[in-house]
Amino acid sequence: MFGIVRPCTHRLTDGLKTEWMAHLCGLCLALRADHGQFARIVTNYDGLIVSVLTEAQTGVTEADRRTAGPCALRAMRTAPVARGEGARLAAAVSLVLASAKVRDHVADRDGLLARRPVAAAARRVARSWDRAGARTGRDLGFDTAVLVDAVDRQTGIEALAGPGTPLLAVTEPTETATAAAFAHTAVLAGRPGNAAPLAEAGRLFGRLAHLLDAVEDQAADAETGAWNPLTATGTSRAEARRLADDALHGIRLALKDAEFADGKLVHVLLAHELRTSVDRAFGTTGCSHGAQGVQAAHGPVPGNPYGGQPPGPYGSQPPYGSQPPYGAQPPYGGGNPYGGGSPYGGGGNPYGGGAMGPGGPGGPMGPGGPGGLPPQFGGGAPQAPKPRGFLAGCAMFTWLFCTCQICCAKEYEGPWSRKKREGCCRDCDCGGDSGCGGCDGCDCCCPCDGC
Repeated sequence: MFGIVRPCTHRLTDGLKTEWMAHLCGLCLALRADHGQFARIVTNYDGLIVSVLTEAQTGVTEADRRTAGPCALRAMRTAPVARGEGARLAAAVSLVLASAKVRDHVADRDGLLARRPVAAAARRVARSWDRAGARTGRDLGFDTAVLVDAVDRQTGIEALAGPGTPLLAVTEPTETATAAAFAHTAVLAGRPGNAAPLAEAGRLFGRLAHLLDAVEDQAADAETGAWNPLTATGTSRAEARRLADDALHGIRLALKDAEFADGKLVHVLLAHELRTSVDRAFGTTGCSHGAQGVQAAHGPVPGNPYGGQPPGPYGSQPPYGSQPPYGAQPPYGGGNPYGGGSPYGGGGNPYGGGAMGPGGPGGPMGPGGPGGLPPQFGGGAPQAPKPRGFLAGCAMFTWLFCTCQICCAKEYEGPWSRKKREGCCRDCDCGGDSGCGGCDGCDCCCPCDGC
């Protein structure tokens, strides 16, 4: 399972948690019913938002739910699951976009896909998913060609992108695809007036999905030499954060213009959980309009003693800019009261470039220090695990799926990205719910609405 909106169950009320799981299971079972068991592998968190949007506009009826049998991902319990046109549209969109991801892995010759027989098999799977998604789309009046066209244009745009290319030019195909899917939920729900605001929400959601994927993968892409939109266009993480915050604000405004029969779950996922996803990707706990975020997205806060770019994920500059915080001379330079060098002697500071420096064999970050193994055991800086190829990831997903780790594990390794993930039904340490009680009577309690 993949996606940017991964709500912690502690942040959902019991009722909203049940609804969210109903849509997740509904998407999975719609894929199985229309396209077979293997198609369930493309179940994803973001795809279920299409189902959530459709039902939010029509309201929940008895016909929209059925009781599903025991499942390993639900600890062998039965549960009410969503069914109907919203779940089927989510399944069609998920299939087409998953087929595009497969073709992208084939083009990049990732892992086992570098071998011709494996690549040929993967292409056949992608073609079958394209046809299956198009078939379901036709049944629902949705032309999946707009999704396929967006994916095809993406490759050409990336090939032409370079330093100075606007980042939004690279995200445009994703925006177009998600806008079409979101807008069609208004058609299925019989609310044509919602098509325009939901298309706008979908466009901005697609922008966020592309941005956050680029931010999370930038370091790994740099190690493997893979193409990354931020690196290729020379866009800073500060600018990416600004675009992400603008998209969040635009989504909230668009949702206010749409009419819902029951929009609580939509609001929680697209107003609150989406912000949490942005903060998680950028390694922050607040938006860019707060004190910490302003420094991250718009430069240093006035009076900040460190100047320059902030440390951490927002820039490549050291935390003190180009000069030490105390001026051009180090604090223990020639004028210090202890003499001409470091107060610790030895001609340098205690973590200088000598043998006892942080990178030296005896330093705290060296192979013999507490930050690493001794050289005889292959010590050194830890390396990020390389992502798995498509088929290897499928095999790992099957193992995680059958052993219930995706649902019940406290933490597991993502089948493709190998990033740490949390089981969707396990308790976590988020400290309780979102604090808005499911947003009853809330006119969006996010702190940045008015800025």
